[in-house]
Amino acid sequence: MDILKIATDWAKAEVFSTRFFIIFAIGFLIASAGFWQLGKTEIAKAYIFPTLIAGAMLLTIGLGLFYTNKSRIKQFETAYNNNAVSFVEAELKRADSTLNEYKTIVFKAIPIIIAVCALVIIFLNTPIWRASMITTIAMLVVILLVDGTAHGRIDAYNKQLLLIKNELKK
Repeated sequence: MDILKIATDWAKAEVFSTRFFIIFAIGFLIASAGFWQLGKTEIAKAYIFPTLIAGAMLLTIGLGLFYTNKSRIKQFETAYNNNAVSFVEAELKRADSTLNEYKTIVFKAIPIIIAVCALVIIFLNTPIWRASMITTIAMLVVILLVDGTAHGRIDAYNKQLLLIKNELKK
């Protein structure tokens, strides 16, 4: 197995995936502009800032991950050529750390936050609270969608790294 190709393919898939954060961010920003220009009711006007903030947050996440993974592709070849064994070890450590973060943040904390937001919608009936909680839920669902697929990719990548590590030990 060619670990450099596997690592590069994984990073390229991550770069592609992060574009969805950017696409959804643009959608939230367009929605914010639409509510600002066309919103006549109090609830429509209440969505202006929450959708703007969600769009800005998703854009920040998307651009940050895009450039991080894009630069990682270039670093892979250098690190691999310097020492293949330490490259695999470093990638295994990073992949394990990322998998633990997904387990804690994406698959535990985000669903809890969504549930809390849903409860706030039930108990607070003012337009700004409703708009904020609904927008927060929508943004977190986007994060769950994108990170759910990213979790599957890094899990598969981690398993490939473990196989390669075992091969290198032989």
